[in-house]
Amino acid sequence: MGFFGKITAGLKKTRDTLSGALDGMLSAFTKIDEELFEELEEILIMADMGMPTATFICDQLRAKVKAEKITDPAAIKEALRDSIVEILGDDQALNLSTKPSIIVMIGVNGAGKTTTIGKLAHNLKEQGNGVLLGAADTFRAAAIEQLGVWADRAGVEMIRQNEGSDPAAVVFDTISAAKARGSDIILCDTAGRLHNKKHLMDELNKISRVIDRELPDAARETLLVLDATTGQNALNQAKEFANAAGITGIVLTKLDGTAKGGVVVAIKQELGIPVKLVGVGEGIDDLMPFDPQEFAAGIL
Repeated sequence: MGFFGKITAGLKKTRDTLSGALDGMLSAFTKIDEELFEELEEILIMADMGMPTATFICDQLRAKVKAEKITDPAAIKEALRDSIVEILGDDQALNLSTKPSIIVMIGVNGAGKTTTIGKLAHNLKEQGNGVLLGAADTFRAAAIEQLGVWADRAGVEMIRQNEGSDPAAVVFDTISAAKARGSDIILCDTAGRLHNKKHLMDELNKISRVIDRELPDAARETLLVLDATTGQNALNQAKEFANAAGITGIVLTKLDGTAKGGVVVAIKQELGIPVKLVGVGEGIDDLMPFDPQEFAAGIL
């Protein structure tokens, strides 16, 4: 199954919530008026786009209806799709332009971070890259063991130290090993916690300084892994992490298990951070590059 098939299937719950409600609402109106826009705003909020984004979209649609003299309520659906695509912008691929390139994964425990790293390592290896994992989530031993299982599944090597080790030291060792082995991509896990933001910021800053020193010219991605099923909580996590780290992209997991896929739009609209990868299933091949056009088609 190609991307469109997988994303369409993965977005079924969101589509049932959003498109079903939208079709029912539009069929009840014979003209475009303020009552229609009020109901549309409620529907967008129910799809977890949030109040600010829902208001922004409705204001855009009001202006478009007026400018283009649109009178048929049925035309709102296509206009909505165009608005969502415009917010999401062009698809943005991972920047892996140097050898080695480095990807640092951050996110709270339970969001699917370790699983995502394993799937991404598999995908990158399948594309012909030499991938090296760094187990820099040393906060709990289970994280190191779990990442080791995924490294074995993906068929890639992993650098690790003991629980409680300095995460920046693990990143240093991983970079050193990658240089010695001629690896194409370094993929580093980090501890997932937000209860102490200062500690998190200090840890991420220390890791960043190691990368700056050891790989000053390398292409770098800092990807935040979010659980789509948490809806607006995912947006709140993104805001917290954005204050603690220079996030270059979002990975949204478990899209196939939620009716809250609209949070993708809210993240981009409110934070300006692009979604770069989405998880649409539990299989090792179910982590996919994000395509705004096909996402918009998939939810509508």
